[in-house]
Amino acid sequence: MSSEIRTDLIDGVLTITFARPEKKNALTNEMYAALADAVEQARLNAGIRVLLFQGDGDMFTAGNDMGDFAAMAAGEDPGVRHVHRFLHSLASSTLPIVAAVNGKAVGVGTTMLLHCDYVLLSQDAQLITPFVNLALVPEAASSYLLPLRIGHARAFEMFAMGEPLDAQTALAWGIANKVCDADQLRTHARKVAERLAAKPAGSLSAMKELMRDAQRLIAQMTRESARFEDRLASAEAREAFSAFAEKRKPDFTKLAPH
Repeated sequence: MSSEIRTDLIDGVLTITFARPEKKNALTNEMYAALADAVEQARLNAGIRVLLFQGDGDMFTAGNDMGDFAAMAAGEDPGVRHVHRFLHSLASSTLPIVAAVNGKAVGVGTTMLLHCDYVLLSQDAQLITPFVNLALVPEAASSYLLPLRIGHARAFEMFAMGEPLDAQTALAWGIANKVCDADQLRTHARKVAERLAAKPAGSLSAMKELMRDAQRLIAQMTRESARFEDRLASAEAREAFSAFAEKRKPDFTKLAPH
């Protein structure tokens, strides 16, 4: 397992920590492999009753490591993209999933929350979905789940504009369950996870299975992935990542849509 993904199992709660704070917990392919392994193995371990995600440092996660994206946009073959395994495992999991979100949750840091069952945000949390700004498309079945959760108008604005959504608004829109002080975030999340771990696990699992259509979500992820790969190869994506690397504003106006 990647040293940048830390797991701890205590009293039935498997805590999965993004542990790359010096890089704002940006997720590499290796980290996705470790995340996928952890979620998949949890399904097979009767001693694990709840999953709890959290991030070290001042940010939940900056999303995908931009270096990986830039390399793919330049035509490099990354081999197996473990992000797909991770997202499929989230969609298929029948374990209760709790998330403790501190600071910014960018890209997949926000879309993965749509697969969590109880989301706590710190007062300073911000949810950011910059896919269109990077000339890409949403993933993690969020193109289906987010409009379903908050309505088309709000979801379109989040995706198209890519502007931060503050914690109180996320709570009001139904993306989160609770907002708390940053210094109490992990304590509150742990208490929620422990309460869930004390519930009848079979009942919780059956309830969650009835509430979610995993195959529908995975089918949407497959559609998104195909479009995502296409967008990564586009001239717009090359311009977006070049601009990011050069710390300038991208100019898409002279590029033909593709």
